[in-house]
Amino acid sequence: MASALPSLQLESALKQQAPGPLYLIIGEEDFLRDSALAALKSAVLGDCGEFNYDLFYGDEAGGADILTCASEMPVFAERRLIVVKTAEKLSARESETLLNYLKEPVGTTTLVFMSPKLDGRLKFSQALARTAVTIDCSPLRDAQLTPWVTRDAERLGLRLEEQANQLLKEVSGGSLYGVRRELEKLASYVPPDRAVTAADVHVLRGMEPGASVFDLTLAIAEGNRGRVLFILARNLEAGEAPLRILGSLAWQYRRLWKVKELLASGGREGEAVRTLRMDPMKVRSFLGRFSDDHLQAALHLFLDADGKLKGGSSAHPKMVMERVLLRLCEFVTSATPETPRRPPAPAGRVPARVVSNVRTIKSGNRTGR
Repeated sequence: MASALPSLQLESALKQQAPGPLYLIIGEEDFLRDSALAALKSAVLGDCGEFNYDLFYGDEAGGADILTCASEMPVFAERRLIVVKTAEKLSARESETLLNYLKEPVGTTTLVFMSPKLDGRLKFSQALARTAVTIDCSPLRDAQLTPWVTRDAERLGLRLEEQANQLLKEVSGGSLYGVRRELEKLASYVPPDRAVTAADVHVLRGMEPGASVFDLTLAIAEGNRGRVLFILARNLEAGEAPLRILGSLAWQYRRLWKVKELLASGGREGEAVRTLRMDPMKVRSFLGRFSDDHLQAALHLFLDADGKLKGGSSAHPKMVMERVLLRLCEFVTSATPETPRRPPAPAGRVPARVVSNVRTIKSGNRTGR
C-alpha cells in the first residue's frame, strides 16, 4: 500500500524528498487540490516553466495518449510532469490501458491523477491506491480550518476577531476558496490598524446580522418556516448563489453530526459549546432536535438538490432551496414530541396550578445566541 499524505504537509515533504513517479491528488476541497498541484509543479519543473508539462482531462484523453506522453524523456530537465485532471471520468476501458504503467512507471516522469473521488470498485482505482502517493485533500476539520483562516488572513495583513473567523467559515461553508475571496475583500476594506470584526464580514457580504448559515440552522431547529425562508431570501438578494448556500448548509450539518458523535462517545461538552458557539445550557436541547434520521435524510436532500442545481434542472434554483429548507423544518417538527395532556381534574375539585419547567419556543425567537 502506497503512503498517504495530508495536503497541508505536501510542500514540506517535497523539500525533504524529491518528487516520485506517481501521485493521486484526491478529495473534495478544490483549493487543496489546486495547491497540491502547484506544489508538485514547483518541485518538478522548477524554473523550466511549461516546457516539460502536459495536461489531460479524463473525459477527453485516451489512455494511449497519456502513456505516450508519460514515456517521453524530459528536455533540458531532470523530470517531466504529466497531470490528468477529472481522473474519475476516465472510462474503464481507457483506464485499464494504464495498469501496466502503474506497475512500472517511467523514472523521469511524475504522473499525477486528480479527482474529488474515484470509484473504488475499478481495477484502475485500486491499482492507483496501491502504487501512487495519495495526497488527501478532504475538507479541513474545524480544528484545522480555524488556524488556516487565521494564517491566510495574516498573509494579507489582517487580524481577525474570533467571531469574524467563525463567521467567515460559516458564510463560506468551509470552502477555502470562499474564505479566501472574503478575506481579499476585507483586506481592501478594513484599515490596517484594527482587527476585522463580524460586522465587517456582514457589510461586505451584503447580508444582515442574523442571516448566516448558523442562524439558518437555528431557525430550522425551531421549525420556523417563515424565518428560514426570510434568511434564504436575504442571502439570495445579497447575490449569494443557491449552490453556495446549499454547500454552507451541508457543511453546518456535517458539524452537527460530528458534535453529536462527540457527545455520544463521551466527549467533553465544552468542545461542543465552542464548536456551536452556544449557551452551554442549550447545546443538548438544540442537538436533540436533529435526530440521526433527520441528519441522514438531510444529507440525501442535499445530494438531490446538488444534482438539480448543477444539472440544469427545469426547477428554479430558489424553489429547489425552498423545498429543501421546508423539508428540513418538517423533519424537526415531526421529531419534536408533543406535550402530553393532563388528565381532567376530578369533579368538585379545583385543579392545582402546575408550573412547567419546559420553556416554550415561540415562533420568531432564536436560540443559541
